[in-house]
Amino acid sequence: MSGCCCISTLGYAALIFLLYKTFKTLRSIVYAHVLAKRLGHTINFAGYGKWAVVTGSTDGIGKGYAKELARRGMNVFLISRTQSKLDETAKEIKASSNNVEVKTLAFDFGSATLQSYETIKSALSGLEVGVLVNNVGIANDCPDYFLQHQGAEKLWKNMIDINCFAATEMTYIVLPQMVQRHKGVVINVSSAAGFVPTPLFSVYSATKTFVNFFTRGLISEYSDSGVIFQCVHPYYVATKMSKIKRPSFFAPDPNYYANSALNTVGIESQTVGCLSHAIQHALLQFLPTCVYIYLAKKQLIDVREKYLAKAAKSQ
Repeated sequence: MSGCCCISTLGYAALIFLLYKTFKTLRSIVYAHVLAKRLGHTINFAGYGKWAVVTGSTDGIGKGYAKELARRGMNVFLISRTQSKLDETAKEIKASSNNVEVKTLAFDFGSATLQSYETIKSALSGLEVGVLVNNVGIANDCPDYFLQHQGAEKLWKNMIDINCFAATEMTYIVLPQMVQRHKGVVINVSSAAGFVPTPLFSVYSATKTFVNFFTRGLISEYSDSGVIFQCVHPYYVATKMSKIKRPSFFAPDPNYYANSALNTVGIESQTVGCLSHAIQHALLQFLPTCVYIYLAKKQLIDVREKYLAKAAKSQ
């Protein structure tokens, strides 16, 4: 008889857990991505400080964040590797957003040393930074097995320096003034690959898991500081990195994506950024991790074969 009671208790516990998970998922989809903006629950970023600093801000999601934050009334400080692209992005922002200042700094996070970060500290000195978007990142050009990448060691070091250390050091530089003012927003761009190990993108996936855990740790450490932390986990977005040229429902335009993701700040500490990705994420949550990894591997092997076949034809 006691065995039956135990089974019933476990059944109720499992049901409660399932209902909680379903409620949490529906809240993310319906409230965060549909109702919050309509209810006026999005935050006023300009109220957190005069300047937004965006790394990796001349392409893709980073550029989308920079343009959208400027549109919302913030001055933007763009940090990226190539000055000509920085100038072009600054020109675009000034043309589309009146009465905002734009500053730029050419900086190569892949070859940066601790000493070279002094350049960023100096450039940001005296600026009231209300928002920091740690977006800069790199991935493999092609899905591939760990031992088969050409120049693998250099790639892995660059990937760790850019995807992990850049976000860590930029936060270390900017966070003190936010804590002192008791307000600020730090947005760390991870990836859906940071949720589950991704074969053929093993190092990239691991670096994005670092961004996830780093953000979650800071959320707890600075829970009473007035600073908002958010980790963003995009699925596919139509960017140069993803090699998707035409936006679609499940691979949106980066400007739309950044706009949508910004609307979730202060609402979700972990977000996939937009409605279509929230739906995709919800569906994938029902898959066991081992099945997810198997399907991801199968898909990426196919992508790898097509990439290699195309490269062979072009030679």
